[in-house]
Amino acid sequence: MANLKETLFAKIQEHRPRTTRLLKEHGDVKLGDVTIAQAIGGMRGVKCLVTDISYLDPYEGIRFRGMTIPETFAALPKPKGSDYPYVEAHWYLLLTGEVPTEEQTLQVVEEFKERAKVPQYVYDLLRAMPRDTHPMTMFSAAIVAMQRESIFAQKYREGMSKMDYWDPMYEDASNLIARLPVIAAYIYRMKYKGDTPIAPDPNLDFGGNFAHMMGIPHPYDDVARMYFILHSDHESGNVSAHTTHLVASALSDAYYSLAAGINGLAGPLHGLANQEVLRWTQNLMEKLGGKLPTKEQLEQALWDTLNSGQVIPGYGHAVLRKTDPRYAAQREFCLKHLPDYPLFKLVSMIYEVTPPILQKHGKAKNPWPNVDAHSGVVQWYYGVREYDFYTVLFGVGRALGVLANIVWDRALGYPIERPKSLTTDMLEEVAGIKK
Repeated sequence: MANLKETLFAKIQEHRPRTTRLLKEHGDVKLGDVTIAQAIGGMRGVKCLVTDISYLDPYEGIRFRGMTIPETFAALPKPKGSDYPYVEAHWYLLLTGEVPTEEQTLQVVEEFKERAKVPQYVYDLLRAMPRDTHPMTMFSAAIVAMQRESIFAQKYREGMSKMDYWDPMYEDASNLIARLPVIAAYIYRMKYKGDTPIAPDPNLDFGGNFAHMMGIPHPYDDVARMYFILHSDHESGNVSAHTTHLVASALSDAYYSLAAGINGLAGPLHGLANQEVLRWTQNLMEKLGGKLPTKEQLEQALWDTLNSGQVIPGYGHAVLRKTDPRYAAQREFCLKHLPDYPLFKLVSMIYEVTPPILQKHGKAKNPWPNVDAHSGVVQWYYGVREYDFYTVLFGVGRALGVLANIVWDRALGYPIERPKSLTTDMLEEVAGIKK
């Protein structure tokens, strides 16, 4: 007699061809306003979420409150001597849709300093975890542990008008944003730098203080500002943003909601992509003899990769149909600060060679690089060489956008998210193939 697992496997083998046939032969069949392919394929392209925080244009890239990345960098106030804006100014922009003045920005800088004290029990929790625990697990655990601090949860228990939900959500979101860089840097120094945490410097802004706590000198403060802003938001449909929105729609507070989004970000198809790209790039250089290849050698290596059934990591995007402006922004930084770095030169050569190859290969809808094709190289150059930590950096930045979104979700009274599901039998009936 078959056991449970064997029976389940048999059922899976029996069911898979049904899904495959529905997608291949009947994907365009309508289920109301969506198709079978969209229902099975992760709701790709279904227009059913609303956010004013950012919008991803296929050809312009991300717009923060209507502003492109170059426009955002140009408009927001910058710390003295910095090429990149205050992260605090970006938080102001995401929340209000307005570019803050220098004075308004500095008010947020001071507000974050007042909110940035991490409870001691968070450090105790982190120190109690095995040191080989993944840093994203530590990061998520620290966030959800602070749920006891939630002002929203407290006010909800006491009873308040729905019209006021946004207020304690704003308080929770602001407290979280202020504490996240402190927690992230603590995890890094504890786990990777011989347990030598560096105390925050109250005289520094968000990006400058993060670089200080990481123990990395200028211009890593600008790397932090650039990185956190570039990764802050990407519409509501990506996993981390959508998960945060979904959990918050149940009136879960910002701590529960962000922890859920961070857990989604930890997936290999989302936030882990940047470290996979860097590892692939380094392995490619090693295979090519540890030095920069000729254009012909690189072309052959890329064709070998594709012909073996693998993809070229960092190329392609679900929405974009041009070079990701986030890639371009990081490339501009590298051209200024590390133009002769061999790994950057290889990334540049890949950028030159790959799109024509992918176009000729014909299977990639978008042959252009995305943000992940570049971000790991910058971190590696400045000494952050622990692959697993890259997603924590991503998480600090992404929190800005997703938390701004759930503040507005509560302000506008968006309801709990509850899409309707159908069975495979129903899909086959609509497709006209039901036996």
